[in-house]
Amino acid sequence: MSAVSVAPAGPGRGAADVAPLVTRGLTKRYGSFTAVDRLDLEVRRGEIFGLLGQNGAGKTTTILMLLGLTEPTAGEARVVGLDPARAARSVKRRVGYLPDAVGFYDDLSGRANLRYTANLNGLRGGAAERAIDEVLDRAGLGDRGADRVGTYSRGMRQRLGIADALVKDPDILILDEPTTAIDPIGVQEILTLLQVLSRERGLTILLSSHLLSQVQSVCDRVGIFADGRLIGQGTVSELAGRFGADEATIEVVFAEDPASDHAATVERALGGLAHVRRVVQTDRPGRPWDVTVSPAIAEPDVRAAIPAAGVAAALRLVGLRPLVPSLDDIYRVALRRRADDERDARAGTATDSAPPAPERTAGSRRLPSTTGRRDRGTDR
Repeated sequence: MSAVSVAPAGPGRGAADVAPLVTRGLTKRYGSFTAVDRLDLEVRRGEIFGLLGQNGAGKTTTILMLLGLTEPTAGEARVVGLDPARAARSVKRRVGYLPDAVGFYDDLSGRANLRYTANLNGLRGGAAERAIDEVLDRAGLGDRGADRVGTYSRGMRQRLGIADALVKDPDILILDEPTTAIDPIGVQEILTLLQVLSRERGLTILLSSHLLSQVQSVCDRVGIFADGRLIGQGTVSELAGRFGADEATIEVVFAEDPASDHAATVERALGGLAHVRRVVQTDRPGRPWDVTVSPAIAEPDVRAAIPAAGVAAALRLVGLRPLVPSLDDIYRVALRRRADDERDARAGTATDSAPPAPERTAGSRRLPSTTGRRDRGTDR
């Protein structure tokens, strides 16, 4: 990954060459317990980045440091070019935050709750009402804004929480376990909303979750957290390459010819290709064939050779795509390797799978310091 500028953004909205969220060696210790251990992270402008880890992995502590709600023991962070440990109030004004437990005044309407937050952030009068109208509509609550929040379902409260985070027009949206205890329809509504915000507004979103399928469905990139350390980050495909088995699978669909021995023809055509280890017809819709390739690095070459092999065998190709392992599979392998590495380290062995150094996404230099007095606002 190429290095990016992490200089302070100055008084305006962050310049295009400044990464909205960067950390270097960010560490938080509570006595002898290390909650976050030398975190190097970069979240790109306009992407949805997922922090994936079990409860207690360090995700929430990381978020609290990014918001200036707790100070790091070591290391540094920049959020929209600002140091949250020195300019917490300014960071809060530029970042929308949805905690895992959203608190509202139940006896007030959704609109009144949003008006309170807007006023805290300097929005009043017509400007506040226009902003509230927009975020209620975006959150799918345009027809419920006048209702008391005490009548809202859990999913509606979460959507109101996103509206609350958006009302100040933030540069970054940070969400901590936003879909916990929500029904499947509510979950899909929230995930769809996040994708729309990222795509249409170019909003940078940091999503913390332990729910693998949801992270995989919505995030552009994922960081895997374990015991306070980031043990891998990238797209699901990149993580699959690092933590997957040394095999790849290609899904192939041919039009079946009842007059021929279709299965035997496919097996001969594809089984003879270099690096193909197995060809199996599945029971999935369309009866596709799974072609197993080893080593995985040969997958692009095999995929490129399949159309010609089909033509040579008089097979009509209908579909062809690589199958990416699920994030659930990747996560299990990553945690298992982490446990194996720690066991080997304790045993004093020297193996190729020694504990990896924390990933560095934009070089190892220190972040430039920002000036200004320590500022700890309490804006929501």
